[in-house]
Amino acid sequence: MRDLYQRLGLPNDASDKDIQRAIEACHHNALKADARIVLGEPERREEYDALHGTLRDIGLLRARLGLTHGPFWQDNTANDFSLPPDNTGARHDLLIARVERAVGLHDGWRKWRAPWLLAMLLIGATVLGAAAGAALYHYWLV
Repeated sequence: MRDLYQRLGLPNDASDKDIQRAIEACHHNALKADARIVLGEPERREEYDALHGTLRDIGLLRARLGLTHGPFWQDNTANDFSLPPDNTGARHDLLIARVERAVGLHDGWRKWRAPWLLAMLLIGATVLGAAAGAALYHYWLV
């Protein structure tokens, strides 16, 4: 999908008059027709604005994750909502550190869980055996 606002050189909150002026000044016939159909009618513009916001957010998310189109996508209509990678805002290293910490905690828990589980099993068996022995002793005496 093309970013009609970007291609017409308008801000997203442009007035209807500004949109009409930009459409009339546009020299690209296909863009002019698309903008007239989509931005010229209030219902269609409202739907386009909702979709435009979603695509802008996806483009921003992709940039923050370092995902961009390959060189063959440059200057293509499908590239309107792609942004260059945002290396300053990337959270990849932070995410890797958090996952490594979680894995370390999990591995530590697993390493120490087996001996404690075995000890608790032996203590439980001893208590159960003592209770069963006491019950049998009491049964035989009575």
